[in-house]
Amino acid sequence: MPALCRDCLSTFDAGRRCPACRSPRVLSHPELFDLSVAHMDCDAFYASVEKRDNPELRDKPVIIGGGRRGVVSTACYIARIKGVRSAMPMFQALRLCPEAVVVKGRMEVYVEVSRQVRAMMDELTPVVEPLSLDEAFMDLSGTARLHGASPAVMLARLVRRMQDELGITGSIGLSHNKFLAKVASDLDKPRGFSIIGRAETAEFLRDKPVSLIWGVGHTSQAALDRAGIRTFDDLLRWEKRDLVHRFGTMGERLWHLARGEDKRRVSAHAPVKGISNETTFHEDTADPDILDGHVWRLAEKVSDRAKAKGIAGRVVTLKLKRANHTLLTRRHALREPTQMADRIYRTARTLFAHAGDRGPFRLLGVGLSELCPAEAADLSGDLLDPDAARRAGAERAADAIRARFGHDAILKGRALR
Repeated sequence: MPALCRDCLSTFDAGRRCPACRSPRVLSHPELFDLSVAHMDCDAFYASVEKRDNPELRDKPVIIGGGRRGVVSTACYIARIKGVRSAMPMFQALRLCPEAVVVKGRMEVYVEVSRQVRAMMDELTPVVEPLSLDEAFMDLSGTARLHGASPAVMLARLVRRMQDELGITGSIGLSHNKFLAKVASDLDKPRGFSIIGRAETAEFLRDKPVSLIWGVGHTSQAALDRAGIRTFDDLLRWEKRDLVHRFGTMGERLWHLARGEDKRRVSAHAPVKGISNETTFHEDTADPDILDGHVWRLAEKVSDRAKAKGIAGRVVTLKLKRANHTLLTRRHALREPTQMADRIYRTARTLFAHAGDRGPFRLLGVGLSELCPAEAADLSGDLLDPDAARRAGAERAADAIRARFGHDAILKGRALR
């Protein structure tokens, strides 16, 4: 059986240790050198970056998120052992892991590290489909001749480079389609490398829960459960027409996935649907100055992400959650796309003024959608706002200062509220 040492990248016949370096980190599989669709997922990405930049956090449970009223953005594996999970309310996370160190996220740093990881993936194949800052699909079909090594070897080299050069780790899933590659990458984290081959697909899936399917959330899970579908084996007993009749288009997808079939291709041009940022307040607030300051900060974060990705958007969204947890959402379509913080802020601020609800609020969010390349943005002036061009110029100048001297080198007064 073919085998690969994940430390020195030697290939050999299967054994418990690498004959070249004696490492026990040996990967062996009958289809090791025949598969080319991969999913790479950075391990606890935000927390890993924070531990890299602050070695004092290395052996401590770390949670990235806000105060007690916020939610967990991500948590390191030490905190996850205690039950902490992404999107969990912060008060619950701290109850499970009171000794955790809570760190406020630094999105601009995570974006830069993500760019560096993406550059490494682009060296392997032009077919990279990012799902978020910390994960992506890759199709390495036909790259063996270019690199003089199989996709499996190049993927092992990728995660080794990430650790050596960037100080973060990642887990790899390798298979014959996107669905199974995504499943495989979750099988052995952190620092995992798992394979699901064609020959073993049916047997591997048979007793697995349908919650393994990406996109099956609590609502879908409850609907499947009511139909008596809890495992892939349960799905296999249904005819396709019956699944479609019961679940619509999702039923056909379930029928194929139950058999390990996924015809979706890895696409290097999968569009980003939207950019948003939100904050949960420590205490419910109706203070207009505090809310205005948060609208600006969130608009600036959305703008920074849009500029980093080279995109813009035409629709600005404002999201408010009242003290009783009910949601209020307002949207406005601009005449032309923008990526400017000033314009996003002014639009969101107008939406807030017209919302007709003064709170108190526990959450505030700002988003940008209907995205397009940045080249199509902010091309014309605003006849109703003659100062818009001057403010845009000042913002570009501020961006240049931050790029050279750091994000906090220049701040607007309203950001301090």
